[in-house]
Amino acid sequence: MFEKSIAVLPFLNMSSDPENEYFSDGITEELINSISQVSGLKVTARTSSFVFKGKQMDVRHIGNQLGVATVLEGSIRKAGNRVRISAQLIRTTDGFQIWSEKFDRDLVDIFELQEEISQEIVEHIRENFGHLEIRDQLVDAPTDNVEAYNLYLKARYFHLRWDGEGIRKAIELYSQCIGMAPDFSWPYFGIAFCFAMSGSWGNKPEFVTLAEEYLEKGYSLDPESPLGHFAKASTAFWGKWDTNTGLEYYKKAIGLNPSYTEAEEGLAELYTALGNFDQAMHHTKHMLSIDPLSSNHIYTEANIYYLTGRFEEAIQSLKRGLEISPTFTHNIEKIQQCFIMAGRREELDAFLDENPLAENPAGSRLLFKLVHGLPYAPQEVPKAFMQETAEHVTLLPWNLLIHTHLGEKNEALEMLGRNVENKQGQYVNFMHMPMLRPLRNEELYQQLGARAFQAPTIEQKVVEDVNTESPAVRSLMSSEEIKETRLHLDQLMNEEQVFLDATLSLRELSDKLQIHPNKLSWLLNEVFDMNFNDFVNSYRLEAFQEKALDAKNKNFTLLGLAFESGFNSKSTFNDYFKKKTGRTPRTWLKEYGG
Repeated sequence: MFEKSIAVLPFLNMSSDPENEYFSDGITEELINSISQVSGLKVTARTSSFVFKGKQMDVRHIGNQLGVATVLEGSIRKAGNRVRISAQLIRTTDGFQIWSEKFDRDLVDIFELQEEISQEIVEHIRENFGHLEIRDQLVDAPTDNVEAYNLYLKARYFHLRWDGEGIRKAIELYSQCIGMAPDFSWPYFGIAFCFAMSGSWGNKPEFVTLAEEYLEKGYSLDPESPLGHFAKASTAFWGKWDTNTGLEYYKKAIGLNPSYTEAEEGLAELYTALGNFDQAMHHTKHMLSIDPLSSNHIYTEANIYYLTGRFEEAIQSLKRGLEISPTFTHNIEKIQQCFIMAGRREELDAFLDENPLAENPAGSRLLFKLVHGLPYAPQEVPKAFMQETAEHVTLLPWNLLIHTHLGEKNEALEMLGRNVENKQGQYVNFMHMPMLRPLRNEELYQQLGARAFQAPTIEQKVVEDVNTESPAVRSLMSSEEIKETRLHLDQLMNEEQVFLDATLSLRELSDKLQIHPNKLSWLLNEVFDMNFNDFVNSYRLEAFQEKALDAKNKNFTLLGLAFESGFNSKSTFNDYFKKKTGRTPRTWLKEYGG
């Protein structure tokens, strides 16, 4: 487990109106985005954190599932123009509460509030777990129109449902948001992405054109937005199969935000379409380290295994994904293909019998027989073909696969050619699909493969796309500055005894030293080999032990002496005392105090 790590769990909506859930979800995501900017802090991505939404689970279990040392829990109550946020930071090894606070603000101050909470979170992680270099500002207000921002959060809420109805509602709300605040870039990028994906997977090229128009306006407002780069890459890759532009802008998005797993997933999918499976898996493993419970990322991993013929590994990944999200349609359809190619008929039949969300059970069963040369009844064929309309496009190219394995190559190639020319999303990996092997020697198939994507013009290296290693700690102070600061620090701790102030924070101590908090954090961790809390509490512990052994204090309680020594709570005192001495305070006193 990485010590400097956190999962921000979905904040509870405590408002009287349950529809305000979009606001609590949106603020949760914004906090994740802001603290993800801190180099050296591992922040679990939104998708994995939201797996625990609405579930009452022990934080120790959550910590094990996500591999994080801390979790942030909280609640939000929004009433009119006021918002109250309660938050608590908890250590996952033992459930110890590191910090908690309540915030009451006007809604117009929402960005200042996000900044304040973000700074509190990362500051307390730094004080308890070690050095982090924290920017003076983590939240940049994207608009001064709070009403438009509120509407954006609602649009994003529907966007992230990832179903047809949700995307349609998101497009409607993004459009309203743009009308309300034309100079707010985020809704332009949100609506562009929705139109691009709907156009690609819904076979509506006019939507891709709309996406490009919204992108152009968004870029005129904010040309260096990770959201914009992600939307542009997705529009290029999925909407136009332009892998060069997609590669360039996915990399730009990740370069600005290395924890942007949505963009990295897009990059992995692009590499998959190009057949660069090593690069695709490299990025998939990295995004799963940040977002381990994302059904989308697990699907991306399984799809790489499937396309490279590693069907058993794909099945294991898909089973894991379906345990997390039993209704995720991509995994439901992909595992059927894997069962077919792996020859696991009983499992396929059992899965189809138990899963009402399977798109085409008749087609799946017929394909198994066709792939493995088993007899089938003529009446099975018409039942297996699916009707596709402008309003309903199937998730998998069932009809193409059935034509292929019935030996109807002309029909299969005509259908494949039409959909490849239309750049339909379901066909982006057609060159690698195991079920299309019977077509691979056909001249038209090879011609389609040769012209589907442009020749790459950007060098495709694995390790330079995203840095998966922890950043090296850079020196923040000269030897002379270290010497002077140590002398000043010694004076503050030993002569002025500032540690007796139970509210002393790293920032307050750095103010007394007249240095930046990042420098003090670096000094304590790199020179003293201690985090802030251990450093300060070591003085408090020594003061307590001296008081406890002094006969003059025999009528005082141990907890009272602890408070006099600067400890701010019983739990903090007991936790630190046991950590340093291996004993409880009372046991220690009996042993040393007679």
